[in-house]
Amino acid sequence: QVRLVESGGGSVQAGGSLRLSCVASGFSAGYRFNSYCMGWYRQSPGKGREVVATIHTTGQYTYYNDLVKGRFTASSDNAKNTLFLQMNGLKPEDTATYYCAATRFSNVYCTTGYESGYWGQGTQVTVSS
Repeated sequence: QVRLVESGGGSVQAGGSLRLSCVASGFSAGYRFNSYCMGWYRQSPGKGREVVATIHTTGQYTYYNDLVKGRFTASSDNAKNTLFLQMNGLKPEDTATYYCAATRFSNVYCTTGYESGYWGQGTQVTVSS
């Protein structure tokens, strides 16, 4: 069973930066970290869950929600089975619980299939004005 553990959330003022990490473990013998598509999602109170960024762990494909494009950067360290989300220029509307997700069943761009994949417990990001 794949396990995802996020960290790095916190409270910052608008314009500040945070770096989220997601450490993955529990892979079966045939499917390692680089066999998975990875994604960051977020959810704030009263709103539905929305995708923030997705990444193919080869680094070949990365997708960003237009709301974060140019401010957030997703990356992975395959040797450490870790996914990152560097968040710069944070805005109050970025306040949410951020979740890491993984799936083996996606399209070639790694933008689909997370609903039936693995999820972390979330880490809270709060941005004050």
